[in-house]
Amino acid sequence: MLRLVIVAVVGVLACTAAASAERPPLPLRPDGYGVAQPTPPDLVDRSLPTRDVLPPPADGRFVSTVGPVPDDVLARSTWKPECPAPPADLRYVTVSFRGFDGAAHTGELIVAARVADDVAAVFGELFAAGFPIEEMRVVEPSELTAPPTGDDNNTTAFVCRPAVGLTRWSAHARGLAVDVNPFQNPYSKGDLVLPELASSYLDRSHDRPGMIHDGDAVVRAFERIGWKWGGRWTSPVDRHHFSQTGT
Repeated sequence: MLRLVIVAVVGVLACTAAASAERPPLPLRPDGYGVAQPTPPDLVDRSLPTRDVLPPPADGRFVSTVGPVPDDVLARSTWKPECPAPPADLRYVTVSFRGFDGAAHTGELIVAARVADDVAAVFGELFAAGFPIEEMRVVEPSELTAPPTGDDNNTTAFVCRPAVGLTRWSAHARGLAVDVNPFQNPYSKGDLVLPELASSYLDRSHDRPGMIHDGDAVVRAFERIGWKWGGRWTSPVDRHHFSQTGT
């Protein structure tokens, strides 16, 4: 289903999951995505607090870990045998991040083994810069087929799915892409906006916390490890997307 470019937040221990549960599913477009809607007033300047799914760093400082993907984490992820990256080629990364509440939290990502240390270093830079992130957790299979509510905002990496609108695997399916604050940095192509309630964030002149701009600390951090930013694309414009492959 084409709307897999953005994962829904449903039935998970995150603040946005509670928000999603209160919002009805959106009407669907013929391509399977939700119809873009005006941004609700409570999300126009989105700065929701983070609900911890992992213990926050004890001293409030940046901490990262890199290791094999634990069996229980792999089991709750979207990995399946036909995915292009075998478990041995993936790593489980935890990093501290600064929430919109100003506090330090711990997030989790699955990425390719060969980029794991670099990705951890990027989030160290974002933590030092004070860049806010709402949530960061491993995507679960049920989220790929959940009806879209249009308010998801999970910063994530590995998702075993095809590239949007194509039959080839996405860079996410190889652990070679990271999406950062999708709501503040929506994907757009024509009248398609993902997340579907993030239309107000298409106005990049209205600068708000969590937004990514060309040349800022987020773009520079990913560029230092040789990754490309989808915000420089012309169609689509994928403002939250960074990848090692440039796709």
